[in-house]
Amino acid sequence: MRILFFGDIVGKPGRLILRKRLASLREEKGADLIIANGENASGGIGLSGDTMRELFGAGIDILTSGNHIWKHKEMYNLLNNEPRIIRPANYPQGAPGSGLVIHKLADGRKIAIMNLLGRTFMDDIDCPFKKVDELLASIPEDVCVRIIDFHAEATSEKKALSFYVDGKVSAVIGTHTHVQTADAMILEKGTGYITDAGMCGVEESCLGMDPKVIIDRFMTGLPQRFKIAKGSPHINGLFLNVDGETGLCTKIELIRE
Repeated sequence: MRILFFGDIVGKPGRLILRKRLASLREEKGADLIIANGENASGGIGLSGDTMRELFGAGIDILTSGNHIWKHKEMYNLLNNEPRIIRPANYPQGAPGSGLVIHKLADGRKIAIMNLLGRTFMDDIDCPFKKVDELLASIPEDVCVRIIDFHAEATSEKKALSFYVDGKVSAVIGTHTHVQTADAMILEKGTGYITDAGMCGVEESCLGMDPKVIIDRFMTGLPQRFKIAKGSPHINGLFLNVDGETGLCTKIELIRE
């Protein structure tokens, strides 16, 4: 199975560049499925219903998210009713939506996509290691292609989870820090891994935001209103080739343009 995964979409620039390139990238890679993290797609923080529909209309099949998914209240209902968008699974019981979707392709093949949130330097929520055990136990045995978006801050936590599930999932893809890392690899037991897939947005920026605003925040210590950076947007992501029989990753390739 051939899968495209795109890192955090940051605001309108990220949406525009994906709309421009998605169809051609799908054709170039022969992708069966396109996944993207959409938690910052609306104004740089959060995801609205209109933006969600725009991204699905552009060709994204599944949207993952993270800690900013709760910004727009309309998403609470959408998370309960739109199976193509998921939130981190390790929020406490009762949170809207689900952290796992089993997506069926047109030819009948199935793929499980999971979303988890790290705890180091982030919200004190349920343990992602224990939660991934629960998720894996709930997936039917015949669904062997399994992708995790691990939305986390600390490299060590992302690495640790990847080794914890090595051989049990097809890939662990880090998101959240918006900077693509150079450590894409296939682990010993066959799980693809990268610490962070990067972002889709203006790279000449502070994580997609206007640098002046971020500098003022660091220098004054005062809250600032974030603004999306202006400039040419870029795409960051991954191409994965996964063996449909074993669920193990046979190729992991950076996308950076």
